[in-house]
Amino acid sequence: MILDINWEEDTILLEDRERLLGLLKQGIEKAITMTGGSEEAEVSLTLVDDVRIHELNRDYRGVDRPTDVLSFALQEEVDEEPDILGYEDDLLGDIIISVERARAQATEYGHSFERELIYLAVHGTLHLQGYDHMEEEEQAEMRKQEEAIMGEIGLVR
Repeated sequence: MILDINWEEDTILLEDRERLLGLLKQGIEKAITMTGGSEEAEVSLTLVDDVRIHELNRDYRGVDRPTDVLSFALQEEVDEEPDILGYEDDLLGDIIISVERARAQATEYGHSFERELIYLAVHGTLHLQGYDHMEEEEQAEMRKQEEAIMGEIGLVR
C-alpha cells in the first residue's frame, strides 16, 4: 500500500509523527485488505485543523461546520460515467482528518488521541472502499468492520 501523508496541522510534534505514521499506515492497510481491497492501493491522508476541514465540509458537502473526517473516493461507481479516464483501480482517494476534532473526541470518548486518530483513518478508508452509515444496517456493518480492524492492530476501546 502506498500512503501519502500531509501534515498541514502542526500541533503533532515531529518526534510523535513517526510512531503515528506507522499506526496510520497499519490501520489504513488493514482496512483495505480486510475488506478485499488491493494490497497495491494508494491513499492520500491529510491532517488539518478545524478551520480547514470546516471549509472543505462547507464547500464539498454543503455542511457549514467542522467535522472529524472527510473522504473523497476516486472509485465511486456512477452509471452514467464512461470509463474513459483510465484511472488505476489502486487509486482509492483522499482522507482528510481534523486533528482538533480527533483530540476533542478522544477526551469525550475516554480513550487516547492515538486511538481516535487511527480510528478516523480506518473510518475514512472504509468510506473509500464503498462503506457508508446512512442506513441503520449499513452503519452496523461499518461499525463491525471498524472494530474488527482496530482489534487487529491492538487499539480496542
